Amino acid sequence: MPIKIPNDLPARTVLDRERVPVITEDVALRQDIRPLQIALLNLMPEKIKTETQLLRVLGATPLQVEMTLLRPATHESKNTPQEHLTAFYNTWQDVRHRRFDALIVTGAPVEHLAYEQVTYWQELTEILDWTRTHVFSSLFICWGAQAALYHFHRLPKYDVGAKRFGVFRHRTVKPFEPLTSGFDDNFFVPVSRYTEVRPADVVAVPGLEILVESDQSGICLIQEAAARRIYMFNHLEYDAETLLGEYRRDRDAGLETALPFNYFPDDDPDLAPRMTWRAHRTLLFGNWINMVYQGTPYDLEQLAPGR
Repeated sequence: MPIKIPNDLPARTVLDRERVPVITEDVALRQDIRPLQIALLNLMPEKIKTETQLLRVLGATPLQVEMTLLRPATHESKNTPQEHLTAFYNTWQDVRHRRFDALIVTGAPVEHLAYEQVTYWQELTEILDWTRTHVFSSLFICWGAQAALYHFHRLPKYDVGAKRFGVFRHRTVKPFEPLTSGFDDNFFVPVSRYTEVRPADVVAVPGLEILVESDQSGICLIQEAAARRIYMFNHLEYDAETLLGEYRRDRDAGLETALPFNYFPDDDPDLAPRMTWRAHRTLLFGNWINMVYQGTPYDLEQLAPGR
């Protein structure tokens, strides 16, 4: 089934070119079906790139999905045109009265700051608390995952020194969980971060389960089943060239970012990067959407609070 997006969203051109099933608002109105209501809280600077990546993977799932794009009201975006934000984005205050089947919270380039120093931290904590009663399942990505674990469980983040950057081999710790159904024992995941959450802190919290990890890059995926929360520290949603763009951006900014690990053929940045994570990207988001579909009530007003 297709993903429903606004008629003029720029991502439409990319998704059409890649043959990702898309349905426009006017066509969706004629279909007698309740699409999954998913909100995307996009904290990334280049919002169009991030929304396109996530719309791509959600559009590959077999259910109709209706997206609501959200941005912080307490932060001014400088890397996305204001007309795009006005046309396609809401603030949380605009939708706080609604209930959603799922919420995705992206990462943000604020790892060097203490959580309380982030300009929109107070707003984010209110949103996280709101998810307990208004969202069936939440998926937090990268810094979003670290922030949620800090808010809900006071888990700290640790500086890892040089940027952990590249495509790292990971292993499936719990292959029979619905979220990791179909995962290979070992597979590759893009990583791009300066901080981490450590296993010793995670296992000390009842209800947190590590599902995927790496000897080189640490924890990748955690689930908190009772609270219906997923914490993903890395970036299966990335395009083939996303790490390339980050590498060039860092170099242009004068940062001493190393070549992304295991990314370019023969470590030659003049060669097109390899995409080795596409299948597990599809699996992760497909499994999550299937879990949401099977568990969420048809009438969202009947949504039971999470923990």
